[in-house]
Amino acid sequence: MISIYPINDAKWQELRSHVATSFQDLTLKRGFQYYKQERIREFSMPEPERIEASVQGTELYQVNIELNSLTSSRCSCPVGECCKHMAAALMQYAHLQQRSVPALVNAHSALALERTPPPSHQAALSRSSAQQGELKAAAAMRWRDQASGLARMPVTKWHELFEACTAPIGTAGAGSRYAESALDFIFALNPRLAPGLEQLYELHAHLFVLDKLIKPVQQGLHTNLHLGYYTQVAADDLTHAVSQLLQQKLELEAEEAPEEAQRLQETLDYLRDKMLTEPQSSSYFLSFYEQLWQTWNRPGLKGTEAYREELSRLETAEDSIGPALSRLSWLLAQSSMHFYLHQDEEAWDKLREANNSFHIHPGRLFYYLRELQHLQAWDRLQRWLIEIGPLLTSARASMLNDYLSYWEEVTKQLPEAESHMWESLIRMLPSASSIYQEALLKHGKWQRWMDYQLSTGREPLEFRVTELAPVEKNAPELLLPFYHQAVQRYILHKNRDSYKDAVKLLKRLAKLYKKLKQEARWEEFLEGLIGRYSRLRAFQEELQRGKLL
Repeated sequence: MISIYPINDAKWQELRSHVATSFQDLTLKRGFQYYKQERIREFSMPEPERIEASVQGTELYQVNIELNSLTSSRCSCPVGECCKHMAAALMQYAHLQQRSVPALVNAHSALALERTPPPSHQAALSRSSAQQGELKAAAAMRWRDQASGLARMPVTKWHELFEACTAPIGTAGAGSRYAESALDFIFALNPRLAPGLEQLYELHAHLFVLDKLIKPVQQGLHTNLHLGYYTQVAADDLTHAVSQLLQQKLELEAEEAPEEAQRLQETLDYLRDKMLTEPQSSSYFLSFYEQLWQTWNRPGLKGTEAYREELSRLETAEDSIGPALSRLSWLLAQSSMHFYLHQDEEAWDKLREANNSFHIHPGRLFYYLRELQHLQAWDRLQRWLIEIGPLLTSARASMLNDYLSYWEEVTKQLPEAESHMWESLIRMLPSASSIYQEALLKHGKWQRWMDYQLSTGREPLEFRVTELAPVEKNAPELLLPFYHQAVQRYILHKNRDSYKDAVKLLKRLAKLYKKLKQEARWEEFLEGLIGRYSRLRAFQEELQRGKLL
């Protein structure tokens, strides 16, 4: 697990600003391509303000980034500073911090736009801070009496109040400044609430503003939910804030304050309704719904009745909502309830149906694994690993490594599960090729590893010497047919480059035979090879250059 020092909102905004002024727009776009291609080979933070990374370009470049001074940062590539390799490492940093990668990709162009805002935005965003303050104060005075009764109001009334008090700023030029202004207006009401209700109030304030940002697009013609730069950045920031809120412990005293418990249930109802009707291409409210169950709802539950009731509500949603139902969210939510009820077969059925129709983002599946690992439910975790494996065919390399790490933990606790691990990894091929090979080497399955290389047609020279070192150390005899077959193929290509490759492998073969104390067999083989291809002058020349002739 990579150790990452957390970054607060102020530092994040500062980093975005520094990226905008330090990097060219084209450099950021190229860095984004490197990030998407997963070229960041190593990443670490030895200090809170320092990043060290290895990025694969023409060769493997070493990146050292000082977050407080990007212009003082360095890369071992020819450019040396503010290059695409550094940009890719910064985007990996944003990803690990669960921040908006697009915000860094578009930082330079966004800065230019901010310096010359579009005319349609100027009227809404050019009010002075004094004017904004006057509007906020007036709105707060007008609605403060009503806000004093929020504890007794259903959350639907909260949102009506939010709508009324933010009306003076409209939604023109919706973006980060709009979101900040709207939240300022809502918090200016300053209702006196118990700690738990205060948390719910803050949550709903952010949910309201997010909904105001994305709703016009959801209701328009843009079915793929393209929000535009300003709106997307604001939505990402709000999403991060909501996730941070939901990670905190909810300070509700439900037994002593039934109104607080009622507001929590209404919050769940609100998120369920939003989740079940948001576009398939969006998953804002699905994520919040899942997080609410995981961190705020489940810890206070006793027994299974709440899960059964929620499952019943979800099952009837298809009839009540009709064609507007977001089926992906609907299926995933049902799967979660079945999971909580230990109805694993039903949960897997929902996941398979969702993946077959819509494709589940692999990251969503890891919640189940994390939960079972936390509970130390090893038998059940093994069964989930078997079922989830085929759904991870599009997972990034880092996710596949995480998947393997769960198997490693299960096999430590249940040694008899190892055979199931190999069966699962084989079923996931070729997408799981990297972790399958890694596991074979880690478990000393040298013959199986070599059989896999031969079956896939990989060439010995595709491997670095260090990659083959474990096999050479523990089972060097297995490399003999691997090298011999490749030498024959290279010679039969009959060109200068292939002859050079053949000689490289012959030198490795010489070392292997010496290690195996079979020098006589090596001499016999080499003599026969030289004689068999004596008419290939270029090959003979390469043998001479390699001092094999």
